[in-house]
Amino acid sequence: MRDKIAKLIRDLHPKLVERRRDFHRHPELAFQEFRTAGIVADWCRELGLEVETGVAQTGVVARLRGARPGKTVALRADMDALPIQDIKTCDYKSTVEGKMHACGHDAHTTMLLGAASVLTAIRDEIEGDIVFLFQPAEEGPGGAEPMIAEGVLEGVDFILGQHMAPVLPAGYIAVTNGPAMAAPDEFYLKIKGVGGHGAYPHMTVDAVQIAAQVVTALQAVVARQVDPLQAAVLTVGTINGGVRTNVIADEVTLSGTVRTFDPFLRDEMPRRIEAIINGITSGYGATYELDYRMMYPALINPQVGYDLVKTIGTDVLGQGKVIDAPPSMGGEDFAYFLQKVPGCFYWLGCKHPQPVFEGYNIHHPGFDIDEEALFFGVQMLVEGTLAYKAGNRVEVTV
Repeated sequence: MRDKIAKLIRDLHPKLVERRRDFHRHPELAFQEFRTAGIVADWCRELGLEVETGVAQTGVVARLRGARPGKTVALRADMDALPIQDIKTCDYKSTVEGKMHACGHDAHTTMLLGAASVLTAIRDEIEGDIVFLFQPAEEGPGGAEPMIAEGVLEGVDFILGQHMAPVLPAGYIAVTNGPAMAAPDEFYLKIKGVGGHGAYPHMTVDAVQIAAQVVTALQAVVARQVDPLQAAVLTVGTINGGVRTNVIADEVTLSGTVRTFDPFLRDEMPRRIEAIINGITSGYGATYELDYRMMYPALINPQVGYDLVKTIGTDVLGQGKVIDAPPSMGGEDFAYFLQKVPGCFYWLGCKHPQPVFEGYNIHHPGFDIDEEALFFGVQMLVEGTLAYKAGNRVEVTV
């Protein structure tokens, strides 16, 4: 069976390359994936799958019913692009100004279409259902949670998801047991002072000077208020204020991200951050407005998912091709799926073979992939699905 699956994928590979390049040329941002969703839905209908569109606005759900009763496995891919200008020189460069697939979602979507095609071709060998989840808006504000709210996980026993990893060559995967990706929360801060002439600072409350102290002091939250053995990141990503050289600004806006794994620490961070902001601003006679937003939860791979992916990855890709990865401070809304059902989220090697792409990680304007990774991504999804169904004919728990 494994040789048959590999041949099916290899025969399909040129079509997958063509499809991925088309998606790359036509990127669509969160909840705007209308063209992509239309292509996905048509592909799945041609396979004879049951297709539902408009899920969580632009998502697509397709279902394959196996020849015999059994467990239900869900496979997920995200479809949205990023507001980044593509700087590559190639015939599949983005044709949309200021938008590109800089995180590999074009490949994720393509590989899930490939998995749907291969699994349909061996439908007679399959027990139970397979649900293909084509999700919008992973880059924000998040499509997983609204898809779950619309019932896409009802009856699902296990779920798999994968993400491109340009730090690894094609044919390798990396997987983490337990906490794998952090909760990527956000904060938006406005500091309000009293403006005036730059020559008379004593008659003002300088919002720029106060903001500078806030930025510096916030670093002490992680450095001095978080256990060194706990992972946490606090980054101020933007700061804006002032109009010209001789005008003291009356207002500065800042925004940033806070990354944590521990739920207790996550709940504590807003309080600790606000205590510092309040202390500094009140000391200088300024006021502030803080908007702290809890975003995706931490992504935690359960033991059963990790074991399956590591085992099947070693069997399919070979010894030494499965890397035990440390936790990442990046965020992923696949975390919501894993809060509901057991499964696994892993990294798929796709390092570009051309040296010019060396160092172009995800979210870089020159990001691209080794398209041989499409073969291995489809193989992992198909073989992972079949392995779970073969080995789990009884209930599993996280």
